Amino acid sequence: MSRYIFVTGGVVSSLGKGVSAASLGALLQSRGYTVHSRKFDPYLNIDPGTMSPLQHGEVYVTNDGHETDLDLGYYERFLGVKLSKNDSVSGGRIYWDVLNAERRGEYLGSTVQMIPHVSNKIKEYIGAPTNTDFVICEIGGTVGDIEQKIFLESIRQFANDIGRRNVMFAHLALAPYLEQSGELKTKPTQMSVRRLLENGIQADVLFVRSPRMLTSEERAKIGMFCNLPAKNVITSTNVDNIYKIPLVYDEQHVFDIMAEHFGLPNATGDMSKFKKIELYLENDLPTCTIGVVGKYFDIADAYKSLNEALFHAAIQNNVRLKIKNINAEDFNEELCSDVDGILVPGGFGTRGIEGKIAAVKYARENNIPFMGICLGMQVSVIEFMRDVVGDKEANSTEFSKNCTPVIDIMKDFDKDNVGGTLRLGAYPCNIKSGTLAEKIYASSSISERHRHRYEVNIKYKDVLEKAGMIISGISPDGTLPEIIEIPSHKFFIAGQFHPEFQSNPFSGHPLFNAFINAAKNK
Repeated sequence: MSRYIFVTGGVVSSLGKGVSAASLGALLQSRGYTVHSRKFDPYLNIDPGTMSPLQHGEVYVTNDGHETDLDLGYYERFLGVKLSKNDSVSGGRIYWDVLNAERRGEYLGSTVQMIPHVSNKIKEYIGAPTNTDFVICEIGGTVGDIEQKIFLESIRQFANDIGRRNVMFAHLALAPYLEQSGELKTKPTQMSVRRLLENGIQADVLFVRSPRMLTSEERAKIGMFCNLPAKNVITSTNVDNIYKIPLVYDEQHVFDIMAEHFGLPNATGDMSKFKKIELYLENDLPTCTIGVVGKYFDIADAYKSLNEALFHAAIQNNVRLKIKNINAEDFNEELCSDVDGILVPGGFGTRGIEGKIAAVKYARENNIPFMGICLGMQVSVIEFMRDVVGDKEANSTEFSKNCTPVIDIMKDFDKDNVGGTLRLGAYPCNIKSGTLAEKIYASSSISERHRHRYEVNIKYKDVLEKAGMIISGISPDGTLPEIIEIPSHKFFIAGQFHPEFQSNPFSGHPLFNAFINAAKNK
């Protein structure tokens, strides 16, 4: 039977529950245990697919085609696990399931209530078999949120169901530092743990977000008021890179706390892969500047996986990464005068499209290493059709109905819940021999994750290739272009998929690694 660690948070959002949950998993993996991760979000959207990235950050996509919370990206990157539809569950999805079951008569005329029907449905998702030693479940939101209350009740019940020693409750809270008084205030942490206790949950380990390491006196004070040993009060201090967090926790003997709670043998972990990243960060390295021409820069997490994948590739190429965010709506060539490479990411809607097309043209004409992702591939084709082939009416039917439809809806991919008809999840791609794509992937067949509705129109394949843009990757049935490149260019490649979803800090991703390599050589 798997053992469970529930990660909750209080005081404020964005304390780093996702990274902390992933770091706990990394500590367990370093001692040889297998780990699975899940995220439970109390909000009432069925999934994040229809939520604006400017409000909620990026939408992460799993192999099986589910649109999920971005924290699943942390889990996959830190732990190397492949998660699925049932590992990102919202309150809306829980209620959707319960109400549909009621309509089908599955409750046999019973009065449907929060307890037991909703709580049982949550526990059903929590306890879905994983065949791993541990399952780490993050509960979104903060203690005290109305939407979160039923989730806290469910994990309280779950701990009683499987035995309290098989469950650990890890809680994140805040200890702010007040400059005027020169004091670190522990009261917010105390009140947060008290709110958790009001829901019948006693924290077993406490991660206190603080600008500095807690003193032994402060840990003792927090432990006394929060009803746990001082050694179980851990400082979750600010670091300059999230991949240092597992090392920070390891230095504070967090695994020993888990071992004592679950009755595990003490063991020294192999943290070498995280120490290599720490060493990379300490080195004095040349800087590689990448211009990202996008439109979701008002929130840092909107391009989370993309920024991470660029950083991962910088590690593999031993250069310091500088990302220059360039708003597509304000694009001009001067903004790219100091960049070593240009990347145009995905997106939806017409806003900023002409700026993205102009960025592609600038990269193509000035032989600047270029990489396009999803919409970035589509605008690359539009620019090439307009400025090389000479068809000024070339466009996507997403943006114009009266155009040369070089980008169009070629197939209808049905989605099993709200959100429209998107091509979602992992799809295979065959790579043409002798191409840049084959050199990068060192393979003739790959699988990448998608999240889009429009495709490059295969009808224009011959026109594009005659003018110098080849389709180097295509769906196995030969109907959907997946990768385009310009062989005469120094480095110009774009994919219809999202390779950032399969990158990790320990090996990077082939496309990003090659792109940064080309950019650093510029």
